[in-house]
Amino acid sequence: MRTAGLLSIYFLGVLLGGALLAPPLYQLAQWLGGEGGPFAGLATQPFHRYLNRCLLILALAGLWPLVRACGLGGSAALGFGGGAERWRRLGFGLAAGFGSLCLVALALVAMGVRGWNAAPTAAGLLTLAGKAMLTAVVVAVMEEFLFRGVIFGALRQSASLLAAIVTSAMVYSALHFLARVEHPGAVQWHSGLALLPRMLAGMLAPGSLWPGGVTLAVGGAALALAYHRTGSLWFSIGLHAGWVFWLKVFKSLTVPGTQPGGALWGSEKLMDGWFASGVMVVLLVGVARWPWPAPEPITSDEHAKRQPPA
Repeated sequence: MRTAGLLSIYFLGVLLGGALLAPPLYQLAQWLGGEGGPFAGLATQPFHRYLNRCLLILALAGLWPLVRACGLGGSAALGFGGGAERWRRLGFGLAAGFGSLCLVALALVAMGVRGWNAAPTAAGLLTLAGKAMLTAVVVAVMEEFLFRGVIFGALRQSASLLAAIVTSAMVYSALHFLARVEHPGAVQWHSGLALLPRMLAGMLAPGSLWPGGVTLAVGGAALALAYHRTGSLWFSIGLHAGWVFWLKVFKSLTVPGTQPGGALWGSEKLMDGWFASGVMVVLLVGVARWPWPAPEPITSDEHAKRQPPA
């Protein structure tokens, strides 16, 4: 119950704090950019972008207090141990993530849902791949630290392994479906609060959650189980980065095909079809059955660090 309360306070603090912080920052940007100069570009940004950035900033700022409150101090307790195995596991995860969504991508092309785009040049492809890989690394490290290192790590201290995996996977999936909304009219102090219900409504939209939410939830379960079985986040980071890479490049590499994807094959989003859900299930089973070396035992000092403060 204590862990659930801490996580609830964290998410409520991020949502409410971001909603209240965004309007004054937006007004400040309008004032600074009103006369032109270096801040003119900030003044032209829509309000919903300020809200999104404030949510992200507070989510990052609140991680350290949350880690301390949950007793997850130390890099090993947060999943960044692993010693000499880390790079091999990172590469193994990257290959698994790249290969699994590559299979989905090839299936969509084979079924005529998408076709290869002949327009990009070699230089353009290299630029696209470089930007996608950079984004993949940043997103994978940040999200694995939050969802597996902190949220799953805290939950498995106070709940069963199954409950920790399922809960963290559902949170991971749901937060990816926050709706993209815009604010019409003048921005007032409560404008962020007015947008929050519309953003959160995206997590309950059947068109998004079924089957896209199922796919992400199964993928999140595979990431959490991999962390538990390997004792570190490195395989999960690589797996996640491989997925993000394809999510960033597939739409640019392909064009609409002649066949509708439907619920079975999905679209250029890659993760919104039942075929992708099946690939995630196979991956989850593979993670569960793979003969991973036993994680290094936790020393008494490390165990003490994991315990929440009295």
